[in-house]
Amino acid sequence: MTVRALLRMGDPLLRQVAQPVMDCQAPHLVELVADLQDTMAAHSGAGLGAPQIGVSLRVVIFGGGGPNLRYPDAPPLPFTVLINPELTPLGEERALGWEGCLSVPGLRGEVKRWNRLRYRGWTPEGVWLDRTTDGFHARVVQHECDHLDGVLFPDRLDTPQAFGFISELEQAGRIPIVPY
Repeated sequence: MTVRALLRMGDPLLRQVAQPVMDCQAPHLVELVADLQDTMAAHSGAGLGAPQIGVSLRVVIFGGGGPNLRYPDAPPLPFTVLINPELTPLGEERALGWEGCLSVPGLRGEVKRWNRLRYRGWTPEGVWLDRTTDGFHARVVQHECDHLDGVLFPDRLDTPQAFGFISELEQAGRIPIVPY
């Protein structure tokens, strides 16, 4: 379909709570999901929320089955489309991990997220998806669903010292060097 322009931190739409989708099989969602996929792939994203391309609907995608260039040490994630997602943390354990965002280009930050998670939501085919996951997979789901509530990863930093430009963090040995 189309590679769409990415909204960047500072755009007011990224701070809005997205609207629920009323019809998971509406024809406009087919185009939206295709645009999200094309845009995510063009930018080597691990995931993407509809608000990041200017659409205030509760739709996220993530994964793609193969390794991600921006997170070379992370396991591959199954390609998933979630409409009106619901997240439930499992247990009390939270883990720190480095995150980036296509809407916050060139920067990474260390964010504490729930380590185990149950996520549920509709697929574009009208199927109710219910999965339990952990680690990087859980982190990506939480990050993308934050976009639906107007939250960006810098909002979740424990400390401003764990935030910086990718090249400087790589040179300091705080994150792996990204080969892109």
